[in-house]
Amino acid sequence: MWRRPAWQVFRQFARHESDTVTPLVLERSMNRVQLLGRVGQDPIMRQVEGKNPVTIFSLATNEMWRTGDSEVGQGGDVSQKTTWHRISVFRPGLRDVTYQYVRKGSRIYVEGKIDYGEYTDKNNVRRQATTIIADNVIFLSE
Repeated sequence: MWRRPAWQVFRQFARHESDTVTPLVLERSMNRVQLLGRVGQDPIMRQVEGKNPVTIFSLATNEMWRTGDSEVGQGGDVSQKTTWHRISVFRPGLRDVTYQYVRKGSRIYVEGKIDYGEYTDKNNVRRQATTIIADNVIFLSE
């Protein structure tokens, strides 16, 4: 009489464990960046032997805020911060168009993902690099 319910409990437990352990479920996450700013230098195209070419340029974004007591009124000082971003374009069509048309001072919108990497410079020193891998570049104005 006790064997059957115990067996059913064991089966349910085993089924539950196999459901949670056996199938590989990948966690969903998001790495998206949207930037609107001005180009700091004309793009350069680089290619390392055996690797895909890349177009690289810098982009400046600005933040402005008012400090002080009055947020609505004119009181307080205006503070500003400029952040520089390294943009890398690997997509073949987008890479070529970016290299051809983007110029220093251009106002552009970039969509992409942030990437952290490491490289060795000319003096054989290992350096950390943060770059935005662009999926889309929209030219707004000069």
